[in-house]
Amino acid sequence: MTIKDKNKCQPGHIYQINPEHDEMFGGCLMIVTEVMKWGAQGYFHIPGKDGGFAYYRCKFENMELVGRAAWLFETKDDAE
Repeated sequence: MTIKDKNKCQPGHIYQINPEHDEMFGGCLMIVTEVMKWGAQGYFHIPGKDGGFAYYRCKFENMELVGRAAWLFETKDDAE
């Protein structure tokens, strides 16, 4: 991600995690909930009726912007 792109990062944006950065979450699509100085915090939605969220933090250099989520789920952080 370039310096210019870092300034555009916003909650609701979808980023794909670099597959070489993380064995488990590499390639997954993260929905940003909070932008930090060094990167972003967000979640991966676990599908299904009893699904939930896997929370994740990633540095800017290990993620790429894909787009914007049309629907956002209320996460436990939002409910507090």
